[in-house]
Order: sequence, then structure tokens, then C-alpha cells
Amino acid sequence: MSDTQKTFRDLLHAQRVWDVTLPRFEASTAPADPLALFRAWFAEAAGAGQREPHAMTLSTVDAEGRPDARILTLHDADERGWHFGTHTTSEKGRQLAARPHAALTFYWPVQGRQVRVRGTVTPVGRAESRADLRARSTGALAAALTGTQSEVLRSRDDLLRASEAAWERARAEPDTEVETWTRYVVEPHEAEFFQGDAERRHVRLRYRRETGGPWTRELLWP
Repeated sequence: MSDTQKTFRDLLHAQRVWDVTLPRFEASTAPADPLALFRAWFAEAAGAGQREPHAMTLSTVDAEGRPDARILTLHDADERGWHFGTHTTSEKGRQLAARPHAALTFYWPVQGRQVRVRGTVTPVGRAESRADLRARSTGALAAALTGTQSEVLRSRDDLLRASEAAWERARAEPDTEVETWTRYVVEPHEAEFFQGDAERRHVRLRYRRETGGPWTRELLWP
């Protein structure tokens, strides 16, 4: 083993998980609807000081059936499902157009919790997508105007020039339309809530249902 590999492995093995007091989770008292539990856990994570609790991993599948994943931010969670935004022309936008299914993962280490959501992805209407972009920051609009997301960038200078022009336009025209920007909603058929335990007796509560049917709750072995 090389010195570099040993240094990395020693550092890796020295890391610890959940050096905090973890909350208890009594699954038998959980609500019948995963949305209610998600909102409660989200509020508790934010209240406990979790940074960026709205950050989530969006997992999709490409044309060859290979998984793909990236970090996005949650835009809403309501009776329709979990919402996020992206360009229809982006890599994830093209993947969702071909295979409209996705998984979301939230991880809140300050409480040793994670939430996994799987479901069908549907784009919302244009009016709602436009409102979604307007509700965000000037920087978000500038980013949406900067260039064709996921395409090959020839040079850093190209990005700087495009970004400067996009910021100028975003400040001058805050109602600018970005036709490719789309809000999507993940309509869940499964949601799992994981509560870590220092003795590794983790609690895993899964909600699942058929389309339009009632939710079934079940515990899973950790």
C-alpha cells in the first residue's frame, strides 16, 4: 500500500458518525401521510441547526439505464408531491423526458436522519414554472440565463462573459422569461424515513401506495 493510500485510509477510518445526541423516533405515532412527517422532520432539522436542510439528491436514469445523481434544492412539498426546478434542456431534464421517474434523498446528519422519496415526475404548467423562477433570487435568474446547462464549456472566459451579461439582464429585467426553465413535481409512491441510533438499532419507516390509493406503513430491518 502506498503512503498516499495509507494516509487516506487512516483519515477515512478515523471519521465518526453522529457525534451528537440523536432524537428518538417512535414510528407507531407517525402520521398516516408521509408529507406531514416530512414537514415535521424538515422543521426539526432546521431548528436543530442543520445547514441547507432543503438540499437533496435527485437521482435519475440515463438512456443506457445507468443511474445519475446530483444535488438540488427543494422548492416545495405539498399534496401533489416534492417540487424542484431545472431546464428541460439540461441532462436531468432530458433524462426525465425519456424516463419520468426519480428518487430524492435528504440527509440531515445533525439529527442522524434521512428521507428517501421515489415516484413519477411531472412538469407543472408554464405559468407555475415562470412564477417559480420569479420567486427566487436575482442570482437564480442570472444562472438560468447564463447558458445551456450541461453542455460542454469551451473555456472559463466564455462562462465569465455569459454570466456578466446574464447578471446585467437579471437586474434590469427581473421578469425575464426563460422558456426552458421548468418546475417538476415528484408524485411519490414510496417514502422512507430513517432515524439513526447510536447502537445501530436504526428505525426505518416506509410509506408505500399504489397510484391514488391509501398509504401503507411498515417498518424495515436496518
